[in-house]
Amino acid sequence: MPGKAIRARGVVQGVGFRPAIWHLAREFGLAGSVWNDAEGVMIHVYGNAADLERFAAAIPQQLPPLARLDALEINDLAGEAADSEFRIVASQSGRVETAIAADAATCPDCLADIADPCNRRYRYPFTNCTHCGPRLSIVHSVPYDRCHTSMAAFAMCPECQNEYDDPADRRFHAQANCCPVCGPQLWLEAAIDPSFGVGMQPELARGSGRRSVEDGVSTRRVGTMNAGVMNDVIHQTADLIRQGHIVAIKGLGGFHLACDASNANAVDELRRRKRRYAKPFALMARDAAMVSRYALINSLELSALEDRAAPIVLLPAQGEYLASGVAPGDDKLGFMLPYTPLHSLLMQELEAPIVLTSGNISDEPQCTDNAEAREKLAGIADYWLLHDRDIVNRLDDSVVRLMDGNMRMLRRGRGYSPEVLVLAPGFAESGNILALGAELKNSVCLLKNGQALVSQHIGDLENAAVQQNYRQTIDLYKKLNDLRPVKIAVDKHAGYLSTQYGQALAATESIELVRVQHHHAHLAACLAEHGVDLDAPPVLAAIFDGLGMGEDGELWGGEFLLGDYRGYTRLGYFQPIALLGGAQAMREPWRNTYAQLRHYFDWPILQRDYPDLDIMRLLAGKPLATLDTMLAKNLNSPLSSSCGRWFDAFAAALGLHPEQVHFEGQAAIAMEVLATPLFAQEQAYADAWSMERNCDMTVLSWPGLWRAVLADLKSGIDKARIAARIHHGLAAATVELLMQLSGEAGADSVVLSGGVFQNRLLLEAVSEQLRRNGITVLSPQRYPMNDGGLALGQAVIAAAQNTWIYCSTNNP
Repeated sequence: MPGKAIRARGVVQGVGFRPAIWHLAREFGLAGSVWNDAEGVMIHVYGNAADLERFAAAIPQQLPPLARLDALEINDLAGEAADSEFRIVASQSGRVETAIAADAATCPDCLADIADPCNRRYRYPFTNCTHCGPRLSIVHSVPYDRCHTSMAAFAMCPECQNEYDDPADRRFHAQANCCPVCGPQLWLEAAIDPSFGVGMQPELARGSGRRSVEDGVSTRRVGTMNAGVMNDVIHQTADLIRQGHIVAIKGLGGFHLACDASNANAVDELRRRKRRYAKPFALMARDAAMVSRYALINSLELSALEDRAAPIVLLPAQGEYLASGVAPGDDKLGFMLPYTPLHSLLMQELEAPIVLTSGNISDEPQCTDNAEAREKLAGIADYWLLHDRDIVNRLDDSVVRLMDGNMRMLRRGRGYSPEVLVLAPGFAESGNILALGAELKNSVCLLKNGQALVSQHIGDLENAAVQQNYRQTIDLYKKLNDLRPVKIAVDKHAGYLSTQYGQALAATESIELVRVQHHHAHLAACLAEHGVDLDAPPVLAAIFDGLGMGEDGELWGGEFLLGDYRGYTRLGYFQPIALLGGAQAMREPWRNTYAQLRHYFDWPILQRDYPDLDIMRLLAGKPLATLDTMLAKNLNSPLSSSCGRWFDAFAAALGLHPEQVHFEGQAAIAMEVLATPLFAQEQAYADAWSMERNCDMTVLSWPGLWRAVLADLKSGIDKARIAARIHHGLAAATVELLMQLSGEAGADSVVLSGGVFQNRLLLEAVSEQLRRNGITVLSPQRYPMNDGGLALGQAVIAAAQNTWIYCSTNNP
């Protein structure tokens, strides 16, 4: 009897792939076995030739919901089947080549289980199966077996074990399988004296009254979850939220802080305690119908909301009002739907959405451990909704937004990581590479066997706790993927902590270090995502962001490049303007306004002509003489072509957060919000920009735009109109220069990337105008166009360095 050895590669462990193979083999009357190993799944199957052929052809067509098949390798198998049955056998270890699946939102079947009073998992908040539930968040190592997860602490009861052992059951080898009898338990704790609470403490009828003292934090358990009491804890938590309390909830990849999003006092108090004074909060709603009461949703956004990844989706606010403190000054609301049974059960008890923001002090990582949450969230949370399943790997919620006809990833985390990107042909032989990302919005990337794996969002490395999590994440991914890098890729900026860590790691382990220019990495990441071949011709790119280290110590940020994976040429850039006070210019937008005005105009004349403008009055009260001295002596005022600071300068001129921003991009976001209602009615100012040649490059300058803006402000024109005209001016100038460069370079494809292109008005206006001119537009979708996608670009550039590289600031 002929046999076949079939190797399945991809996301094929912990997703019900082996049971699917078992069902197929039985359907075709085949014998043999299937098992997990470190490379994926191995199948040995015996039968007649026709049935074997039909079996192999059916595998890609009948994948389980969470599986992804990257390769199916089929070879002849010598010998005979051991018996006439087809069996699932024990996992085998070896060299790691397989992928871990991303955590997935609760499937419809499990939702039906927890809603059925006759089901033994009725209202059980940890219900899952092979089609849903925790994956990366609970895994320690591969193969993905229960003993390698935090579920190892929970021995299955006989009923769960029977499900786990039955190939016909959807919980067959569901590594997180459990029930109220044998699985994780849920309980509610309160601070001993939650005197800082917003509402009245309810009567807590149930609970042991037992005190828990860990790390010096004293709490009282006020409710418990067990096989006999299924809903008291969740019901009490809903009551607490309704009454205005703040509850720390242990979720899938970390803790969240929850409160009633319609209660202004509760929302404002959460902001005060968390010290998050302006950045919008994420929201959770019971279902799409609840979301639609507060925001507009189209079909693409609805699909994203209801996707198994369950990301936060940024939606236009419209309809009923929530507390103003949810998203102050923004026209968007970030909604997600329940993605665990716990969240689903909680939201069924509530009539309004809840704020569900990361359980941390601002800028620190999410808490993941019960004791850590009790300590660090003391003084923020009134109550803690806890359970005893360990979170092994921290996962922030993913964030997406619809722009230019596609959902775009703004933050990549839970639900998407650690999915791999299969790269275009040419990368398979590049060797193992570890890319360490940027300073802000950091993620890391592993490249192995022609596949790139970008980690979940890690955060801003300026914070010591984030740095620790950063190193742990690198170690985790190296371990899970058995990665021994031959190259480490870092950003050119020597001051980045990621660069410094990469240097130390490369020196310690004697690994080649590759330094990658920041904006080239943005370009290459977009090419990789779109599957552009390694040997494809160079493309044009507009890369707009806050700043990145250029060549010879220059700070770039408004860049026009011609490049591919192997290198780039800088063809144009924004007029470099001084960053007055260095990093301080990123926090105080007025500094950028003054720097721009002082560069383009005679300051005394501006004071004479525009004395009554709010921005001129504000600047008159600043230490301008000191700043002038800094400029004259080149003290802490480096030149930068940053498009991000360009936006800050105009935003401050319009009175949008001129004194200080509380989070990155706040002023620019405010200008987009201001411009949006009138954008379609406006157009660019005439003669708003100029293009000058400098060493075979084009410098984009803005004196005309400033004259027009100042004149409109003096005339009392609606600032929303001015903001719309500024956006149109930037878009038109960008398109004009790109079209000019396209003619010169003979390139008909353009990459648009960098954090500034998260501005929907700008991305859509530039993309539409380029397409009308016959240009193919490539912009990131699956990976962030901000620095969260930078590591992917670093990795593919390092891989491409096996052949000749060019890098120039002049024409090629």
